[in-house]
Amino acid sequence: MGKILVAYFSASGKTKRLAEKLAEEVKGDIYEIKPKVPYTKEDLNWMNKNSRSSLEMKDKSFRPAVMDNNANIQDYDEVLLGFPIWWYVAPTIINTFLESYDFSGKKIVLFATSGGSGFGNTLRELKVSVPQDTQIEEAFVNGSANDIEKYI
Repeated sequence: MGKILVAYFSASGKTKRLAEKLAEEVKGDIYEIKPKVPYTKEDLNWMNKNSRSSLEMKDKSFRPAVMDNNANIQDYDEVLLGFPIWWYVAPTIINTFLESYDFSGKKIVLFATSGGSGFGNTLRELKVSVPQDTQIEEAFVNGSANDIEKYI
């Protein structure tokens, strides 16, 4: 096991809490993926077809801007990447993050939080955002730090 980064996007705080526990458990560094324009409660209203998150998720090519690109990915062998599940997939800001760095030869392990759905098409939709030689796999939804051990 090499040097590990726990990178995460959290809209409500649930994924952040899990990422912090994971980083502590695996003795990894932590990095928050912050949107340039923070999401409001209204933006996250999935029942409103015109909410920001609903519109972003309808257009799979949409890439929300992030606050910075200072994750220093080159310093890590593995990245544990966390996010909430939106519409059975990762939010498109995760694609923004993946497309902002060179993940060639890296291992990415996905973890997620969800109100009830699994990964759905997440893996397929994220693979387009990383080089072919990047190992990317799903670990768990709504799991715990113990669940990640078999993936690192």
